[in-house]
Amino acid sequence: MSSIMKAGAVIRAGVQLLRRGPQRVGVRNAGGGAHIEAQYRQFPQLTKNQNFQAEFLSSAMWFWILWHFWHDSDAVFGHFPWPDASKWTDEELGIPADDEE
Repeated sequence: MSSIMKAGAVIRAGVQLLRRGPQRVGVRNAGGGAHIEAQYRQFPQLTKNQNFQAEFLSSAMWFWILWHFWHDSDAVFGHFPWPDASKWTDEELGIPADDEE
């Protein structure tokens, strides 16, 4: 019996929606239009503050990189002496001997 009651409620709701007809959906403009106008194939408009922040952060980044490269270059090049490749044998380099074919 309860399933019949639920089905009746669903049918009543559907009938009410059909009687009202199509409803107009409201459009929200967020206070009168778009906040930022779309720009096709143009650079974004940056404020002076944004430009200063970008320059400051990029300058600080490159200072950090170059400072540590200058004072601790072993972190990039390694902490070991470079091997002298002229002292390696043909066998170590994987070159076959001349008498082999």
